[in-house]
Amino acid sequence: MKKIVWSIVTVFVVASSVVAEDWPQWRGQARDGKSSETGLFGNWGSDGPPAVWTAEGLGEGYASVSVVDGTIYSTGNFEDGQAVVAIDAASGKRLWKQSVTKTQPKHGYEGSRSTPSVDGDRLYIVSSDGAIVCLNRGDGSIRWQREFSDWKGKMMSGWGFSESPLIDGDRVLCTPGGPQGLVVALNKNSGDEIWASQLEAGDDDSLKNGAGYSSIMISQGGGLKQYVQLVGRGLVGIRASDGKQMWRYARVGNTTANIPTPLVDGDYVFTSTGYGTGSALLKLTADGSGGAKAEEVYWLEANELQNKHGGMILVDGYIYCGTGNGNGLPICVNMKTGENAWGPERGEGKGETSLVYADGHLVMRRDDGTVILVRANPKKMDVVSSFKPEFQQGKSWAHPVISGGRLYLREQDKLMSFDVGKQ
Repeated sequence: MKKIVWSIVTVFVVASSVVAEDWPQWRGQARDGKSSETGLFGNWGSDGPPAVWTAEGLGEGYASVSVVDGTIYSTGNFEDGQAVVAIDAASGKRLWKQSVTKTQPKHGYEGSRSTPSVDGDRLYIVSSDGAIVCLNRGDGSIRWQREFSDWKGKMMSGWGFSESPLIDGDRVLCTPGGPQGLVVALNKNSGDEIWASQLEAGDDDSLKNGAGYSSIMISQGGGLKQYVQLVGRGLVGIRASDGKQMWRYARVGNTTANIPTPLVDGDYVFTSTGYGTGSALLKLTADGSGGAKAEEVYWLEANELQNKHGGMILVDGYIYCGTGNGNGLPICVNMKTGENAWGPERGEGKGETSLVYADGHLVMRRDDGTVILVRANPKKMDVVSSFKPEFQQGKSWAHPVISGGRLYLREQDKLMSFDVGKQ
C-alpha cells in the first residue's frame, strides 16, 4: 500500500493595522515632533480623515495634548482657575478636572500653554502664572507644587509661562527664569531642589533676562550630558551633573519672545526664533576642562529662516517648519548646510504653521485651522490633500498630535479626534 504523506500548511492572514505609540509629553516620545507609528493616512481622502468625536470641557488655552494608555491629558482655563483635565481617548468623555491655580492667570492671550509630561502614575505641568505642579494620573490630585517665585521667577515678556517640564530619570526640570534659578532640577517625587542654574554674564546684555517660551532638550554634545534651553538671552547649555551654565549663544535671542524648542542631533543643535531674528546651527564640543562649548556652524538671516512658534521637525537631515514672522510659510532646509531645499511656499491656509511627523508624512496645521497632509519630501512641497475642520476658533496654535492611529487637534475648549489609520 502506498503511503501518502499530507503536508499541512497553516495560512496566517494579517490585517493592516496601526502599531500604537503613546505621546507622553510635549512633541512626543523624544520631544522631536515625530511619531514612529506606521500604517497611517490610508483613509485620508480629499476632504481629510474621518472624524471620530469632538470633546468639550478642556477650558480655554493653547496647550497641546499628551496621550498615554488610552487617556488624554491637557490644561485649560476655567472660571475657578487654570486646571489639568483627563479625557478618555475612546469616547472623548472628560474623566476628571483638577484646578492648579485659585484664579485665572492674567496675561496676553489668556489661557493655558503647558502640555502635561506623563511619567508613571504622575504627570507634571507648568501653570502660566509660574508654578510647577505634580499630579496623580488616576484622579488628578496634587502631590506637590513649587512656585517659581521661590527662584524669583521671571518671563522675558508678558504672555505667560509656556514650558512643558522635562522628566529625566529621578528629576523633573523647568525654567523659572529667575536670578536664583534660570533652570532648576527638582526631585520628581518630592519637588525638592537638586540644583538651580544661574545665567552667567554674557557678551550681549541688550537681551531680556527671564524664561522664554521654549522647553528643555537633552544633548550629549561633545560627549557631555547637558540640558539645552532657549531663554530670553539666547540658547544656553547647562551641565546636567551640577547645573553649571557652560555656554550661551546670544545671537539667536531677541527682546520680544524666544519660543521654538531647539532640535538636537548628536553633537549639533539647531535653533531658531522669530521677530526678525533668524536661525543657527551650532556644534558642541568638549572644552577640555569638564565642560562643553558651542561653535556656530552657520547663521541664517530672518529672510532665510525664522520660526516663530510653530516648531521645527528634522527628518532624514532636512528641517521642515514654517518661516516668517506671523506668516509661517512652509519651508524645507538642509540642516547640515543651511541651504534651502524648497519654499517658502504659500500653500493652503494662512498664518503660523505647527506640525507633526509620522509614517513618511507631515501634518501641518495653519493659524486659520487649515490642515495639510504633506509627504516628507526634500525635493518639493508634496501635498497629498488639505481640509479645514468643521470647528475653528481664534488662532489654531495648539500643535497637532498623532497617537494610536488618531490625529488630535485642540481648539480652545474643544478637542477633535480624527481616524488616520488605514481601513
